[in-house]
Amino acid sequence: MATRHDAQAGRPLMNIVRMKGVPILQQLEIEECLLRTSSDNWCIINDGADRPNIVMGISGKPAELVEIKRVLEDNIPVIRRFTGGGTVIVDLGTIFVSFICNKDDVADVQPYPRPIMSWSSLLYSQVFEGIADFRLRENVVALTTME
Repeated sequence: MATRHDAQAGRPLMNIVRMKGVPILQQLEIEECLLRTSSDNWCIINDGADRPNIVMGISGKPAELVEIKRVLEDNIPVIRRFTGGGTVIVDLGTIFVSFICNKDDVADVQPYPRPIMSWSSLLYSQVFEGIADFRLRENVVALTTME
């Protein structure tokens, strides 16, 4: 399969979708649809969930990862995404950035959490240079604003 590249930069083209406050379940449905039906590269950015949610990876076990009694009392949705990954709590303050890329277009990145996070950390550090301190910390990419 041939890939499309920016002739000047020699980089693969990336479609960007910007959203604000889209429910995380709807975002995950959009991502799965793009993954299964499109051969293009995508970056999906969603600024804040509409309400708190707990998102689990495909193999996560709720009884081991979630305080079920409290989740039911607080009426917090628990969503299982179609990919792997850890369990996270998301809310209005969460900025979601998802990449769906052809493996040939990012051939130097291995398809495992640590290499992907390292690659995205390098990208984010350039985006936020001079605005915030953006670093890979343990299993999370963290943003600390500069004041």
